[in-house]
Amino acid sequence: MSSFKFSSTVRRTGRVTHGRQHTIDLVSGRERVPAVWLEPAGATTAPAALLLHGFSSRKEQMAQAMGRALLARGVASLALDLPFHGERQGADREIPRNPLALVGAWKTAIAEARAAVTWLGAQAGIDAARIGVVGYSLGGFLALMTAAEEERLRVIALAAAGDLPDRTPYAALVRGLVDPLRAAGRLDGRPLLLVNGRRDTTTRPAQAERLFAAALEPKTMRWYDGGHWPPPAAIDAAAEWVAERLA
Repeated sequence: MSSFKFSSTVRRTGRVTHGRQHTIDLVSGRERVPAVWLEPAGATTAPAALLLHGFSSRKEQMAQAMGRALLARGVASLALDLPFHGERQGADREIPRNPLALVGAWKTAIAEARAAVTWLGAQAGIDAARIGVVGYSLGGFLALMTAAEEERLRVIALAAAGDLPDRTPYAALVRGLVDPLRAAGRLDGRPLLLVNGRRDTTTRPAQAERLFAAALEPKTMRWYDGGHWPPPAAIDAAAEWVAERLA
């Protein structure tokens, strides 16, 4: 279990199509993690998904894209700002580029993600047995690493994610600490979806194929004809896949 335990405060709330949107702070000690919490309208016990954004992005991108698509299908979602991103304290500082420094930041992100799963499962109207995770790019890497440690995540969907790049500095050392291929093999029969672009030059197709090969069944690979950010149709189809498996 994570050493983090979140309480929450609501900054603002309002109605959106198919439900309500809350901007909240998840608080553990001195750490504050800003988040967007989307709740479906009329649901008595709904499934939920944790949403993790990409490098240099923020929670709003995931909430507006995947969060709204899930909301239309009756699935709640919680999108977090990752360390050094969005509204996070220290987000005005340069994100570490050294792979070993990044590993420390992302291990913190994984601990926070696990605490967020606990928070989700404790919310009124959420079925704690039906929680999934959706991650994009860097968030896909973190979603996979979190799911490998967190069996409460029953469904895993990753977009523009894959194995470590071929020329990762200190690759052997980094892989000894955080290895996507090893994590994929630890999902233990939980459904996995990979959504990747045929022309993605950030997460290259070969990286996605290596990750898919390392995962156990049931697993699904879907390709779109594009670059790093999936087109609306691919996002919508991924939301449908997640909703069906959390139903």
